[in-house]
Amino acid sequence: MTTRDDTALDTFEAHRAVLTGVAYRMLGRVADAEDVVQEAWLRWSGADRADVRDARGYLVRITTRLALDRLRQVQSRREAYIGPWLPEPIATDFASTVPDTAERAVLADSVSLAVLVVLEALSPLERAVFVLREAFGFPFAEIAVTLDRSEAAVRQLAGRARRHVEERRPRYAVDPAERRDLTERFLAAATGGSIGELMELLAPGVRLIGDSGGKSKAPLRVLESADKVGRFLIGVAQRGLPGAEFRFLELNGAPAVLVLSQGRPDTVFSLEVSDGRITAVYVQRNPDKLTGLRL
Repeated sequence: MTTRDDTALDTFEAHRAVLTGVAYRMLGRVADAEDVVQEAWLRWSGADRADVRDARGYLVRITTRLALDRLRQVQSRREAYIGPWLPEPIATDFASTVPDTAERAVLADSVSLAVLVVLEALSPLERAVFVLREAFGFPFAEIAVTLDRSEAAVRQLAGRARRHVEERRPRYAVDPAERRDLTERFLAAATGGSIGELMELLAPGVRLIGDSGGKSKAPLRVLESADKVGRFLIGVAQRGLPGAEFRFLELNGAPAVLVLSQGRPDTVFSLEVSDGRITAVYVQRNPDKLTGLRL
């Protein structure tokens, strides 16, 4: 016999992936996203659902509003963050879970580190509109209800957010095989100590953004230029790590390198690529943001 609570749970679980996707893109942290989704469940399980005709829309509305509240809280904490802040990397496998190639590309782009970094510069409302519209295709009218704004206001927010993202996101689509090849060559050059080979892979204006949260060693400022980035990476490789292992993973919709030390996640390298060269290197070393990676 199916109870009312069983039905509520089944309905919620059917939409959990979407809710988690919205919350993660809003917040950039897995723990924050999971907290928001758990709170959404508590609201859903305790609500009078008799008049709810669109469970997905209702749950997304709850989750988005909770994520907005959480985002406003964490933004003040990030102002005191030590060094650059990067989103928490997450494992993705869109190729096996999303059959439609176009939809897969949209999802991968919306969760890419490059886009998530840009979203940090948006206002909370702009970020919410961008995530709901660009990543999940919600109509403006539904977003307006979710955010308790007029449809005209939502369209304005969407326009501003889209222009901001388009101005700063990578402009060229990159073939996954090419990105994988560049990632493998990057690892080989860096670990092999070949500054010449590494410099050939780096664009002249390449940037390196490291996130340690003050809990491990990483640059406290963004490094710019192939010379500075190349020499830094070679220096890191020469110092080495005890019991270092390297694994290739798909993180945030793109190939990445996970560095293990004594069997534990130590560093994640993710690359931004354009026109056959590496234009940005994201280095995640905050241990709090690596614990969720499943090996």
